[in-house]
Amino acid sequence: MIAPAARGSTTISDKAVRKIAERAAGEVLPAPLAGTARGSATVHGRSASVALDVALPYPAPLSDTLRSVQQHVTERTHQLTGLEVASPHVSVTRLAGLKTGADESAPTAPTDAPTPGGTRSARRWWSARRAPMAVVVLVAAAVCAAVTADVIRVRATHHTAAAWRLRAVDWLAGHGPGDPAVTIAAVVAAAAGTWLLAMAFTPGRRGQLPLTAADGHEIVVVDRSTVSALVRDAVGASDGVEAVRVRTGRRRLTVRASLAFGDRETALRQATDATDRVLADCPLGRAPRRKVTITPVPTWQTPLHTADPARTNAVQKGATP
Repeated sequence: MIAPAARGSTTISDKAVRKIAERAAGEVLPAPLAGTARGSATVHGRSASVALDVALPYPAPLSDTLRSVQQHVTERTHQLTGLEVASPHVSVTRLAGLKTGADESAPTAPTDAPTPGGTRSARRWWSARRAPMAVVVLVAAAVCAAVTADVIRVRATHHTAAAWRLRAVDWLAGHGPGDPAVTIAAVVAAAAGTWLLAMAFTPGRRGQLPLTAADGHEIVVVDRSTVSALVRDAVGASDGVEAVRVRTGRRRLTVRASLAFGDRETALRQATDATDRVLADCPLGRAPRRKVTITPVPTWQTPLHTADPARTNAVQKGATP
């Protein structure tokens, strides 16, 4: 009889369980949405927990569809892995309208796309920009707070006004509308106000990135989470990569991966090539700058062929280095 220590063990990774759960969810969803499920999984011994983000068809009974997805993912994952899988947490990211009849598998055209032969140009996909508004609000709040504090100090203590407020009043009193400095400040203020109004009246779609069609017009968009999932799966297939975190912005795509084994430079090159392939396959209207970082896990060791030659020879001979 073979001792338990000599039999070995089988370990199912988190990534394998995640991929199985995503495929299982696709088996329940309609064909156009079959490959859209994205999620995460964590294995704890003989049990696993799964979380999924799915797009559901509309119109459809959402509660019944969600229960079907949860039940099938639980049973299918348990069948293929042998792990005890709790009922997965399923989040609905969007509702997709499906066509009926012969065009059921055809993708739904975006409402902002120009019709063939028409003269309507593609609308710009605006995005909400919170940073400019935050800067304007903070500057205005700081100025108002400083003036209010000085006025309260003057009224409460009967002191003279602050020197900076006196200088500002004297400068404004000595410069009229025809002064070049006043004219330039007015033009800058008008331009800033027009810019803020334009952003206020164009609702944002921060979670979407525009694609470039063959004719150069931006008429289709893709979710940032979709690009992140594609890059995560592509980089996760690199040799030795254990976990991948991807953050997709409008101008920058950041990839951080953990290296469990293998050569770090080789893994970095493979991860960079995989990221470039995904970005090349996604014809984004503005290709983001990518940054790929590979960080070894604490248990990672330098491969023998890159280690010190004396240590390598000792290890190969079975000696203690």
